[in-house]
Amino acid sequence: MELLGIRFAPLHVPLERRLQTLSAAIWFIIMAFGGLIGLLLAIYLVLFTKFWWLTLLYLTYIWTIDKDVSERGGRPSKWVRSFLIWKYTMNYFPLKLEKTSSEELDPKKNYLFCCFPHGMLCTGSFNFGNEYSKFRNLFPNHEPRVVTLTQHYQMPFFREFALSLGGISASFESIHNVLSRPEGGYICVLMVGGAAEAYLCKPGSYRVLVKKRKGFIKLALKNGTPLVPVLSFGETDLFDQLEGSWLRIIQERIRKYIGVAPILPIGRGFFQYSFGIIPRRHPVTTVVGQPLEVPKIDNPTTEQIEEYHEKFLKHLTAMFEEQKYKYLENPQEKQLIAE
Repeated sequence: MELLGIRFAPLHVPLERRLQTLSAAIWFIIMAFGGLIGLLLAIYLVLFTKFWWLTLLYLTYIWTIDKDVSERGGRPSKWVRSFLIWKYTMNYFPLKLEKTSSEELDPKKNYLFCCFPHGMLCTGSFNFGNEYSKFRNLFPNHEPRVVTLTQHYQMPFFREFALSLGGISASFESIHNVLSRPEGGYICVLMVGGAAEAYLCKPGSYRVLVKKRKGFIKLALKNGTPLVPVLSFGETDLFDQLEGSWLRIIQERIRKYIGVAPILPIGRGFFQYSFGIIPRRHPVTTVVGQPLEVPKIDNPTTEQIEEYHEKFLKHLTAMFEEQKYKYLENPQEKQLIAE
C-alpha cells in the first residue's frame, strides 16, 4: 500500500520475516553505532552507578593489559558467532557465500581475501563473521579473521563484540601477524577500499578504491600469501545516501578524525519501505575467486609491488566480468570501475 508517496508494508507479514527485519535493524545499529553506545554506557556506569569501580577496572584492563589483543590475532568466540540472531540476519537479505573453484585451499597456507565493494557496512563480509554462512563448508581447513578499524578495539564493550565475531585490527602489524603464522590455516578478510569507499556506494554501481591502495600487495609479498579477489554482488543495493558538495566536505573531515565514514543512509523502516536506517531486503552474494599466487619477498621493491598490483587488478576485473552474469540484473550495463 502507498500513501503520500510512502510504501507501507502489508499488515499481515509472517512472524519469520518480522524477526528477520528486527535482526537486520539490530545488526545495523550495532555495526554503525556500537562503539559510541559502548563508550556512553561506560561513562554512565562510572558516573551514575555503584558499579563504577568495576567499570574502571575493566577500562584499565582493556586499555593496558589487553590493549593489543586485536594486533595478536584476536579472540573469536564460536558461541557468540552462533547467536540465533545472526541466522535471522543472514536470511533477511539473504546473504550467501559462494566460490568459483571446487578446489580446496591449501591447509598449510594463509590467504588474504581482498573484498570489494565496501558498501555502507561491509554486509557481504558478515559471511565470515558468523557460523550460519557456508564458510565452514567451503573452507573447512581455515579460520577467518575479519580486518576492521583499529578504533573499534579501543571502544569499551563493543570491542568484545568485534573480537568475538573474529575481528582483528586494520594495521600492517596485525595483518602481518596472522599471515606470517607458519602453520597456515588462516584467512584475513580485508576491505581494501576502506571506509572512504562507502562514499561511492550507490545502487547498481560498482566503483572501488584500489588503484592507490598497495599496502595489501606489500603484505602479501612479504609473506608469500596468495591474494584472493572477493566480490559481493548486491552490496551496493542496500541503501541510497544523502549527497552534496558541502556535506561531503564535512563527512571527509569527520572521517579523517574518527576513521568511520559518517554517511547518511536511506534504507527502509520497520513498517514502510521508503526511508529509514534498516538495509533494504536485497540478496547479497559474496563470491570468492581463484587465488593469485605471489612469491615470498622479504623486502619487495616498488617495482615488484607495482607489478603484482597490476596483476591483481586484472585478476579482479576478469572475475567481475565472468561472475556478473550470474548475480546481476542487466549485467551488460554493469562495470567494475577501479579508482
